[in-house]
Amino acid sequence: MNVIALKSGEDVLISFINFLKQYIISMRLYYAFVTGIAGWIGVDFYQHIALNFNKGEVITPPEKKFVILILLFLSWGVNQIINDFLGLKEDKINAPHRPMVTGELNPAGAVMFSAFLLVTTAGIIYFYLQPIALIPLFAGVVLNIIYEYSKAYGIIANIVFGLMISMCSIFGYLASGPSSAPYFTKSRLSVLFLIWLMNGLMTYYTYFKDYYGDKLADKKTLVVRLGINRSRILGIFSALLPTIAFLVIYNNNLIVARTNNIFIILGFLTFFLQLWTGFLYYKYPSGEKTYYSLAVNFRACVCGQAALIALFNAELAMILFLVSYIFVGFIFDLHTDSKS
Repeated sequence: MNVIALKSGEDVLISFINFLKQYIISMRLYYAFVTGIAGWIGVDFYQHIALNFNKGEVITPPEKKFVILILLFLSWGVNQIINDFLGLKEDKINAPHRPMVTGELNPAGAVMFSAFLLVTTAGIIYFYLQPIALIPLFAGVVLNIIYEYSKAYGIIANIVFGLMISMCSIFGYLASGPSSAPYFTKSRLSVLFLIWLMNGLMTYYTYFKDYYGDKLADKKTLVVRLGINRSRILGIFSALLPTIAFLVIYNNNLIVARTNNIFIILGFLTFFLQLWTGFLYYKYPSGEKTYYSLAVNFRACVCGQAALIALFNAELAMILFLVSYIFVGFIFDLHTDSKS
């Protein structure tokens, strides 16, 4: 009897380990830097305010900062499971090797596990961090659900996606500690706008690889609506948008912080990555190389977000820029199957 119970326990453990393995694969952790660095902008900006202006902000203890950043880096993956569940129809065409499509990851079980992690996260925020940070948490989850359905309405999906990632920056700031300063100023809104724009553009390029599946599933993304040829031309010109937006914002004094040498260097590198992304999707708008161009696309977005930190913390921005560039590529290379 004990032998049978032991064997049964081992089977359950093995089954759970396999479930976790497939769950982690489905999280696609190369995306973690998108939410992680976006949120880090808010976290470090809070420290900047606390150190230099002392308007009610207090320096966040290292252990709390660590918890906030862990939640931010994992938030993409947890929400990705929900996104995969809602997008099973088109994934059967676009990504037939994904664990949830193949059945290696039980869809209902994965969604329930994500729900458990979200509830746990909410508990950590409420009892250990700042309850007000629950607002961007739930807003991000709702926007993630809306995003899947908004893909049927062209550019609306890009707008929603950009807003969703912007919630990470708001979360990072609000979770870091109490604040008596205004939550939104023209400078802060300008930075959030740039984060929104870079992420909306990033997700535009991701639609190229899903063009045929989205078309069959009646997901009328901007690429589907315009068609491949017009979309690849738009992609070239769109690569200039973040730089143009920053120059307009900066020259109209909508951002209080002034540029420095590190920001200028990182800005030029980001500009190159964005142009290179546009070129790659112009040259390879379909086929297997379209998938592998994602690495450059993600780097352009994440490194652009890291560069914004240089406006108030040049040393940290340089470190995050380099680390993000290296590890986005490294983790992406672990996902060699373009059908997953």
